[in-house]
Amino acid sequence: MKKWIFIGLGAIVVIISVVVFVGLSNLGPIIKKAVNTYGPEITKTELHVADVSVSILSAEAKINDFFLGNPKGFKTPSAVQVGAVFVNVNEKTLTGNPIIIDQIKVKSPEISYEKKGKIDNFHSILNNVNKATLSEKSPAKSSQDKGPEKKLIIRDFTITDGKVNVALAIYGLGQKEITVPLPDIHLKDIGKESNGASAAEVSKQIFAALYGKITSNAVTNAINQELKTYGANLDSLSKTTMKQVEGVSEKAKDIGEKVKGCLLYTSDAADDN
Repeated sequence: MKKWIFIGLGAIVVIISVVVFVGLSNLGPIIKKAVNTYGPEITKTELHVADVSVSILSAEAKINDFFLGNPKGFKTPSAVQVGAVFVNVNEKTLTGNPIIIDQIKVKSPEISYEKKGKIDNFHSILNNVNKATLSEKSPAKSSQDKGPEKKLIIRDFTITDGKVNVALAIYGLGQKEITVPLPDIHLKDIGKESNGASAAEVSKQIFAALYGKITSNAVTNAINQELKTYGANLDSLSKTTMKQVEGVSEKAKDIGEKVKGCLLYTSDAADDN
């Protein structure tokens, strides 16, 4: 009897192993499709990954060549480029809700920060993500959903060894690109308090943390340190830009007055005739 019990238990273990193996072997295409399909809907920009490979032994997925494009109106083609992102999924939760991701490691991302007027590219992307989050919570959206939305819990999320590229216009020298280190980011238990968060909610937390680091004093000070080479700093660049704008405004005003004078002269001449 014990023999048959052991055989039965052995069969169950084999079946479970096969199910896990099949699930993990299909995990790569599933992640790739999810990122390439839903990512652009959240950021409203180009977003794609080239490939996703999965280690059956460690249940770790490697996302290759992550690319996040910039919103329309910005010159830099990309906002974020990463050669590899490592994702460790808790395979026991793949068929459940929420899905638990034990760890996400983003290594050596290349960030391109660009400012246009009063808004920058990351603030624009974050606005898009916020809108996507609000859209998910709307009654109209909820009524269209056929089933419960998949939620995520990310226990550990890190961004390390990143760099920020900033394009700056330096008076007398033209456009210069400054590259400075991005401070590391470490987030824990994303979505845990609400027993899972949507993809848009997760993206919102991550982008908010990233934006905070990009605009931090550490990055600002590093940029100013690099600008010393050109005898400038961010404050002086801002003042120069304001003077240039004021100069253009004064020229426009002078042109306006001259045009106005010409119109008045033409009008008086017409009256005399």
